[in-house]
Amino acid sequence: MNRWKLLLHTVSYLKLRQIFYQIYYRIRKPRLSSPKEPVLRGRLKDWSGAVFLTPATDDGRTFTFLGQVGILEGNWNDPSFPKLWLYNLHYQDDLNVIGADQRRDLCEYMVDAWIAGNPPLRGNGWEPYCLSLRLVNWVKCFSRLKQTQVKQEWLRSLAMQADALEQQLEFHILANHLFANAKGLVFVGTYLGGEQGDGWLYKGLSLLDAELQEQFLGDGGHYERSPMYHAILLWDVCDLLQLQEHTQLRCLTERSPHWRDILAKGLRWLRTMVHPDRDIAFFNDATFGIAPTLEDLERYCSKLGVTVCEDPCSGTNWSVTYMDDSGYVTVDHASRHRALLDIAEIGPKYQPGHAHADTLSFELSLFGQRLFVNSGTSQYGTGPEREYQRGTGAHNTVQVDDENSSEIWAGFRVARRAQPREISVDRNESTLLVSGAHDGYCRLPGKVRTTRSWRFGDRAIQIVDELSGNYTTAISRFYCHPAIAVNQLSENEVLLVLPEGQEVHFNVEGASVLRVVKSIWHPGFGISTPNSCIEAVMSGSKLVSRIDYQGS
Repeated sequence: MNRWKLLLHTVSYLKLRQIFYQIYYRIRKPRLSSPKEPVLRGRLKDWSGAVFLTPATDDGRTFTFLGQVGILEGNWNDPSFPKLWLYNLHYQDDLNVIGADQRRDLCEYMVDAWIAGNPPLRGNGWEPYCLSLRLVNWVKCFSRLKQTQVKQEWLRSLAMQADALEQQLEFHILANHLFANAKGLVFVGTYLGGEQGDGWLYKGLSLLDAELQEQFLGDGGHYERSPMYHAILLWDVCDLLQLQEHTQLRCLTERSPHWRDILAKGLRWLRTMVHPDRDIAFFNDATFGIAPTLEDLERYCSKLGVTVCEDPCSGTNWSVTYMDDSGYVTVDHASRHRALLDIAEIGPKYQPGHAHADTLSFELSLFGQRLFVNSGTSQYGTGPEREYQRGTGAHNTVQVDDENSSEIWAGFRVARRAQPREISVDRNESTLLVSGAHDGYCRLPGKVRTTRSWRFGDRAIQIVDELSGNYTTAISRFYCHPAIAVNQLSENEVLLVLPEGQEVHFNVEGASVLRVVKSIWHPGFGISTPNSCIEAVMSGSKLVSRIDYQGS
């Protein structure tokens, strides 16, 4: 009964289009049309876009994805491997990794092997997301070869895959998946010409026009509110601009000013959502090693002539950037202190698949070192660990009665979700105050309402959590970066020592119990690193946590 309630609450947020295509794709399976001899358009040659991925294989047989090594022995759909590992195998990113130009024979071998091992419409590789990414990789790879070196059977397979993708566009999922579908069609449509190529090109561009408008918010952030996926989508926009420069097709050139504007705003947003170490914060599905880094994107943007000036933090006071469309607040100090505050919706209402129940969580760096971190993401799929990593208890925020502030379930589902409210950003001469609330626990019998404020002052940060309503237990958690030494000094104070010796005192008022517990941080898929978590069990309706540090 509980699962049915979750399902009903989840479906209530979907668009009718999603529901229709969920049913339609279960009834109608793709059927390849009568083969037509593919025609090269001849406009895309010698792809020279930036790269950031390192090789996953040296021989085309042994692959390392997500921290797991596997040997390919002809079975591209080996059920002994996780689904996400197999997806990475089918993406064939190795055709365009760093140094791919020096591995032409290996690239050709991998294309031949994929065709031989994946009959049409059979297996993971023919699913639309895999098709989308592989089409782009094949087109980039083929464009670097002389036309006489591109086998006709490769082109036939390329056209069949585009045909299959066009019949499976992910209108039931939308968001970054549909964007990837559109990019795949545009790439294959610029490489192949004729009636088929034109059809794919213009269908892809039509989708991109709509999705770019919807998916990128006014402040530059991607609407799924994951810094990792934001970076992936920015790389896609870079690729589209690079495609325009290569082909000079009018339909691309007309759109390039808009693409450049999205890229510039998106790069500024990403700069605001990284720590002083210039790597992303962990809000929603986010981890290292999947998306291009800020440095990777800045290098690609520079190549494309898209530059964004940084706004240096100066003076002795805190400065604040409130990205009100996406709902994040970044607070900076010239001494390389940065706090990143989540007062955001969990994502687009109809597609929160990469959302975590992390409303009113935050991350903090002092003196350039990450101090408090959300727990990250080490796996997809379903199961207790995935649900835990998405849950409120894995984030730096208050959890009430062991429940999640948003009802995450089944790996990528969300039923009822927390709605941010009463957001304010105020400052006076000496302090900066940011506050917000959410109603995620109002669904519980006690109708609990959660409010949190952060006050930034001279060498101190104060966090106040207030709850109204009836509840049994409430715990505020503060996950420490693995590099931080954590020592409990008393029943209400903890000493945190940074790697370079700076000391930070953390103390609380209004806690019945303050304890340090062992925990795990997940900075990459397949990676679990021990760390410590400070737990403050609230004794009443108000908890005051204070972070004091020496130095500027």
